[in-house]
Amino acid sequence: MSYKIEEIKKSIKLHCIETDKFKTNLISVFLSVPLDKKNVTANALIPAVLRRGTNDLKTQEEISIELENMYGATFDCGIEKTGDNQILKFYLEMVNDEFLPDNEQMLNKGINLLLDLVFNPCIENNSFKEEYVKTEKENLKRIIEAKIDNKDRYAFERCIEEMYKNTTYGLYKYGYIEELEKIDSKNLYERYKKLIETAKIDIFVSGDINKEEVLKVIKKNENINKISERTDIHVINSTKEVEEINEPRLVEEKMEVTQGKLVIGTDVNFNEENYKYKISLYNVILGEGATSKLFQNVRERESLAYTARSNYIRQKNNIYIRCGIEIQNYEKAVSVIKEQLEDMKNGKFTEEEIENAKKYVIAGLRTTREEQDAELSYYFGQELSNEFTTFEEYEEQIKKVTKEDIQKVAQNIKINTIYFLRN
Repeated sequence: MSYKIEEIKKSIKLHCIETDKFKTNLISVFLSVPLDKKNVTANALIPAVLRRGTNDLKTQEEISIELENMYGATFDCGIEKTGDNQILKFYLEMVNDEFLPDNEQMLNKGINLLLDLVFNPCIENNSFKEEYVKTEKENLKRIIEAKIDNKDRYAFERCIEEMYKNTTYGLYKYGYIEELEKIDSKNLYERYKKLIETAKIDIFVSGDINKEEVLKVIKKNENINKISERTDIHVINSTKEVEEINEPRLVEEKMEVTQGKLVIGTDVNFNEENYKYKISLYNVILGEGATSKLFQNVRERESLAYTARSNYIRQKNNIYIRCGIEIQNYEKAVSVIKEQLEDMKNGKFTEEEIENAKKYVIAGLRTTREEQDAELSYYFGQELSNEFTTFEEYEEQIKKVTKEDIQKVAQNIKINTIYFLRN
């Protein structure tokens, strides 16, 4: 396997993952822009409209026929929030040319089709097709309204909103209904053109490929050639903008629920060299997996929670503790969780727990390498954070972390917000 990068134009990069591990080729385009309240909803709507048709394939039916003709290739797109950036994602997966009749050149067709879907949309009267925009606005409205249906996810998002109130990271990646109502086919197309002018564009191609051949195809592509030279392209790599507080913020929200949802957002005020490896291991010992302190003590020993776990958001240096509990167990659950945080500060964890955590992280890394989309996402994460660590280097750094490193992380963790969703 080799990973190669080439800048095609300013802020347009080609990333080639040359590997023979998979029977498929995976092509992805990522458009990355800083989050902002004014554009977050329109940005979220754009991929859904783009997937409806291109200037050459004007309907989803025509696109589906084209994909079928490419031996059942699949296309998908979506939206993510990574740190303070909003990411528009587009994927096309197809069978590797090696398994097809000679001279099919299916990879070339796939690259050109995906670039067509992203950069050559179906336009009428210098606007997106009104029918497509209207339908996708309704679909996006349902997605935004359905945010409340998954109470666990809803509580997590609400805790983030409270921690990052009035900052970009507090924005919901799909946007807001009141903003959606302002969008029409004309101003959405104007927003799309501005997006192409200002987004960081990363094109990934993974599979049994040759970078030079892929580069030739992309450099010949009319859609890439028509993108003018761009300036003022940037994404945001900062980790901290949350307000420092003396005492944890307590937020209680009431809703018709049968199970309480407790989310504790913590700040990790720790930025030493190689901090992400040390914090990752701390998080695994604290709350990731069936052997973690949260699972063993909050759920198993005290029977206070149906679920008890934590996750680390590296881009913002936060750890979120998440539990589903009986409403009457709230105070006891918070107390036991705080005990686990104190135990970690005081070094009350064993070398065996550290070794198990290292094995857990390393196993996850190796699984990532065996899944084509996960491997591609790993490299995109490296690009977005403006750093590069190979899988081998990552594994070596994990192995070097000591108990003292993890305890130092624990001593720099502070509860920021306690959010509780109850009846």
